[in-house]
Amino acid sequence: MIPDRVISHIELKRGTGERGARKLIAFKGIVYDVTDCPKWRLDLHENLHFPGQDLTSELPEAPHGEIVFQHDCVKILGRLEEI
Repeated sequence: MIPDRVISHIELKRGTGERGARKLIAFKGIVYDVTDCPKWRLDLHENLHFPGQDLTSELPEAPHGEIVFQHDCVKILGRLEEI
């Protein structure tokens, strides 16, 4: 279930994990909090992906599919604002 919250692109870009910020990523218009996920612990996922970004175009190159968004450590925050 996706909350009604709309997350701005600026808020997404601030979600880098720096200075205590939560680590946010977007995929297909949905914004996720991956702060508590072990693979995002070092603020860089698999030496390829940084938090604070829309990763929609990058997932096809990943060795996994969309199922990773179903892990318990991934929290759905809302929808990314439309431009």
